[in-house]
Amino acid sequence: MPIKIYKPTSAGRRGMTSSTFEEVTKKTPEKSLLVSLKRNAGRNNQGSITVRHHGGGNRPKYRLIDFRRDKIGVPARVAAIEYDPNRTARIALLNYVDGAKRYILAPVGLVVGDTVTSGVNAEVRPGNTLPISAIPVGTLIHNIEMYKGKGGQLVRSAGTAAQLMAKEGKYANIRMPSGETRYINVECMATIGQVGNPEWNTIKLGKAGRRRHMGWRPTVRGSVMSPRDHPHGGGEGKVGIGLSGPKTPWGKRALGKKTRRRKLTNKFIIKRIN
Repeated sequence: MPIKIYKPTSAGRRGMTSSTFEEVTKKTPEKSLLVSLKRNAGRNNQGSITVRHHGGGNRPKYRLIDFRRDKIGVPARVAAIEYDPNRTARIALLNYVDGAKRYILAPVGLVVGDTVTSGVNAEVRPGNTLPISAIPVGTLIHNIEMYKGKGGQLVRSAGTAAQLMAKEGKYANIRMPSGETRYINVECMATIGQVGNPEWNTIKLGKAGRRRHMGWRPTVRGSVMSPRDHPHGGGEGKVGIGLSGPKTPWGKRALGKKTRRRKLTNKFIIKRIN
């Protein structure tokens, strides 16, 4: 995916980059695979803001992605590569021989006209989905299931890929993009290849307006707030926070605090990130 660099005709254009979308072959999405989502602007069912800095922006429709890949043994032809405003990766429209249409994440190397399939007998090539037990050691994979039949939950962002390191009994040793190594059941499904659009994180938005179009509202530093609004607030001019360490707006420790809550899968982690 080449990157387009704009001429500095204004302050917002200076340094701005975007995708050229050369890999996108179809501009209008498949209507049967679109649903409307209600925007809540970071508020819960009681109207309280639980996620800050959300709101506004364009209101795109959600594309239904087939993360399960449960049409076993049914070949499909890649009809188009499309842009998805809801994720960083590109998506591929599949036309199955039985007439069904589905979206999948488009891996690197998948082009219009290719044939993809799912199942234990599928070839080991980008876009095909197989049980981990049928994937050779050392293969790059994405869209990995954590529980058999639930659908892919791991490694779905643009440019990411995990690597199958080893198989030991009913578990496989997989190295995640973060560097974490963990066990996954070999009966779980995974898709071959690296997720497409790997250069997405080199794009510079250039101006605040593009961020607002994405549904992100401005972020204000705590040190410029009042003491009642943030622990860092108060004082005249640029002064320190006056604390031993940074705090969240609710007075909790901001750096070094463990945020992992789900302890049930700790036993499957072989090597942590840090």
